[in-house]
Amino acid sequence: MSTAAASTEAADHRILTLPNLISVARLACVPLFLWLLLAREARVAAAVLLAVLGATDWIDGWIARHFHQGSEVGKVLDPTADRVLLVFAGVALLVDGSLPLWVGIVVLARELIISVAVLALAAVGARRMEVQWAGKAGTLALMFALPGFLLADAVSEIRVPLLVVTWVFTIGGLVLSYYAAVAYIPQARAALREGRTSHERMVA
Repeated sequence: MSTAAASTEAADHRILTLPNLISVARLACVPLFLWLLLAREARVAAAVLLAVLGATDWIDGWIARHFHQGSEVGKVLDPTADRVLLVFAGVALLVDGSLPLWVGIVVLARELIISVAVLALAAVGARRMEVQWAGKAGTLALMFALPGFLLADAVSEIRVPLLVVTWVFTIGGLVLSYYAAVAYIPQARAALREGRTSHERMVA
């Protein structure tokens, strides 16, 4: 193996990178968000925190791309942190009553389907699939939509314009998320085929 190739492989397997630390921090803030919303009933603070956490999803990706800090760990950790935050935030807002029931059901159903599919594919030997831009964009839009519902309930003075913006993010996020879910189907088939082929070569 050449020196350049060895250096690239080592970089791909880094753990302590800034994007990875941001993803870990996003996960660590989930209990804080739940405490603010459900225990303290501090809707504005919870909404601000959720919006900031959603923004970090874009920030860590930007840092990884522009400063060459992408890693194999980050490719798993980042979408996992997104999914955990989105699921817990969705459930918490349903409990709080800020999120329309049908929106919560549609969001959580998609996350459940994707999570089960990813685990099932991994169990049968499929290679890991790359995250699609549509899925990332949809998640980011929903991360901004959810705090919008919270703020709309908490700040009545700007409720109407805030709800308009929130619904734009909600519809856009749902459309992109489900588009990505459908687009994953042929990608999943290819990942399963390539994973099985790789396994057969290893045991041959």
